[in-house]
Amino acid sequence: MIKYILSDKRIILTLFIINLLGTIYGYYWYRFQLAETPDIFLIFVPDSPTASLFFTIFLLFFLFGRNVPYIESLAIITLFKYGIWAVIMNLFTLIVDGTLNWQGYMLMVSHGAMAIQGLLYAPFYKIKFRHIMVAAIWTLHNDIIDYVFEMMPVYSSLTSYMNEIGYFTFWLSILSIAIAYWLTVHRKNKFVK
Repeated sequence: MIKYILSDKRIILTLFIINLLGTIYGYYWYRFQLAETPDIFLIFVPDSPTASLFFTIFLLFFLFGRNVPYIESLAIITLFKYGIWAVIMNLFTLIVDGTLNWQGYMLMVSHGAMAIQGLLYAPFYKIKFRHIMVAAIWTLHNDIIDYVFEMMPVYSSLTSYMNEIGYFTFWLSILSIAIAYWLTVHRKNKFVK
């Protein structure tokens, strides 16, 4: 039943429009940080909008019955990672500050949905091990750019916790890669045998 709903062209088109608008808004949200970012790091700074861009590209191809496995692997890993990351960081902000503005709650809901949608479409991805490996390299490289070169998103009240956040983010990346592998490559290999 769920596969039927997710493969309905009206649902795909609706998700495409929502993700496209969310991606555009996400890049807009990063505009001030991007203005201060050295050109060489620009592609690695807007993490969540780039994750939703990968998923938007997947949805566009999927709408026409096509698959793009490298994009699909980037989408599932980064949507889960940055979706969960944003929820946790906003909860952490709430704990540290004792309050959270409405945008923080909005980010928690939208990023939680990001993480879920990437996983829901796992049965439709045509991902192989090599696709996971390329996306894993991208994801871990992004962690290095964020926490070694200090190009991570700015959460002003959390700046004194950057080492702990970087450590958490690394292991969240590993978990995201493992989940993507499990839901795609492992599951398909299991059913082939």
